[in-house]
Amino acid sequence: MEPKITDSHCHLDFPQFEGELPDLLARAAEAGVHRMVTICTKLRQADQVRALSDAHAPIFWAAGTHPMSAAGEPLATVDDLLALAAHPKMVGIGETGLDYHYTAESMAVQQESLRIHIEAARRTGLPLIIHSRDADDDMARILTEEHRAAPYTCVMHCFSSGPALAEAALDLGFYLSMSGIAAFPKSQPLRDIFAAAPLDRILVETDSPYLAPPPHRGRRNEPGYVAHTARAGAEAFGMDYAAFAAATETNFERLFTKVRDYSIAP
Repeated sequence: MEPKITDSHCHLDFPQFEGELPDLLARAAEAGVHRMVTICTKLRQADQVRALSDAHAPIFWAAGTHPMSAAGEPLATVDDLLALAAHPKMVGIGETGLDYHYTAESMAVQQESLRIHIEAARRTGLPLIIHSRDADDDMARILTEEHRAAPYTCVMHCFSSGPALAEAALDLGFYLSMSGIAAFPKSQPLRDIFAAAPLDRILVETDSPYLAPPPHRGRRNEPGYVAHTARAGAEAFGMDYAAFAAATETNFERLFTKVRDYSIAP
């Protein structure tokens, strides 16, 4: 029996998985992946993402406007996000954040959208799910400003930024999530950032269908492969895999309290 583990971030509504969900969930269970959070990146797609969660016990969901879509989608409102959060298996706000790699021209609306999502995270008590690429300085500044104004919880999803942003996030009490990037052979500097972080702030994810870890690199990713990333994490921390998996489970339930409470409800 494989140790239980959670894929804290995936995209099961994406077309790469169409018609395959039952087989995908069976493979995940065989790998020990007993839960996953699928992420809605455009609010107009919330109904279909929610339906996946309603239909399958292991699937929880979160919703937000991805920063790369912020300029092309209606600006989310706090009320929009609060209404979605009323669903019993809607467990996080986002993903939101800043992406200046391809969409730097929309940085102003990305920042506005980010602050709206932060306010929704405060009001709901749900964790904020952050995407950050090539925007470390602005990301650290906004997260810190907003946290000083009023606290909220947060995970830096698919963390692959530098040590300064990691330190800023950890100083705020936030979590860092390891994706398949952390298992790539040339990612030792990133593994070093994770290994220097407190173990009780580490999550694991796939970001599937993207970023498959070895031995599946270059192919479509799926939730069951998070076990490969977790094994790389265990090695980075000098830990037995079962112990590392158990630590990430505890961390996930501490942050995603709505999942924990749903799972133990009678």
